[in-house]
Amino acid sequence: MAFLRACALADIKDDAALGVTVDGQDVALARHGDEVLAIEDMCSHASVALSEGDYEISDGDCTVECWLHGSRFDLRTGKPTGLPATEPVATFPVDVRDGDVYVDVETFLNGVTPQ
Repeated sequence: MAFLRACALADIKDDAALGVTVDGQDVALARHGDEVLAIEDMCSHASVALSEGDYEISDGDCTVECWLHGSRFDLRTGKPTGLPATEPVATFPVDVRDGDVYVDVETFLNGVTPQ
């Protein structure tokens, strides 16, 4: 695993997302309190940035809705939870330390290779 700094934790608004590029990979970072999740910043249906979508992050629900066609993805698994998307997107390990967020874009938690 090669964790690289993506941003400061304070850069990510609670229950929102931040699009960043880590080692050439576009990543959407979402935050709920101290929990940070990293997902490929590309809808598998329409190839648009998921970081610009609507996020619903709580203890029970953790999804992003693509702003273009309404596809929904689980932020933890990358699996689509709403049509029209049928293919998952990659998810990445995150490490938060000393107020910074680090992402390993070489490891795909769900086994899905980024587009």
